[in-house]
Amino acid sequence: MYLFDTDTITNITKKIPSRKLISNINKLKKEERFLSTIAIGEITYGAFNSNNPNHYINELKNILLPLVNILPFDSNSAYIYGEIRAELEKRGESLPHCDIQIASIAIANNLILITGNINHFKRISSLRIEDWIN
Repeated sequence: MYLFDTDTITNITKKIPSRKLISNINKLKKEERFLSTIAIGEITYGAFNSNNPNHYINELKNILLPLVNILPFDSNSAYIYGEIRAELEKRGESLPHCDIQIASIAIANNLILITGNINHFKRISSLRIEDWIN
């Protein structure tokens, strides 16, 4: 089962989405596709910073969300988040808090994170990641 990072799920709405991504998504049942509430927040933020927020909010609600199941940032994810953030800081590394939260949700729910940012997320050793965009 798979959790889609923000960059991956928004790729679906591009004029020319990744063929590899579309092919892989089409092989999955809806029960295997997940999106975090954190990614929804990032997408919504991007929409309201665009010149056409209504268009992007409509795409989110009518195209993207019907394809996936939504997972919250719950208490189990929060414990994992705290551990990952502390571990990264001890190594002198950092990631944006949203990314650590998304990774924590994937780990807490035993999901593979699908992202185009492999180099970004590989610093989290317990996170399973795949790139379906490139």
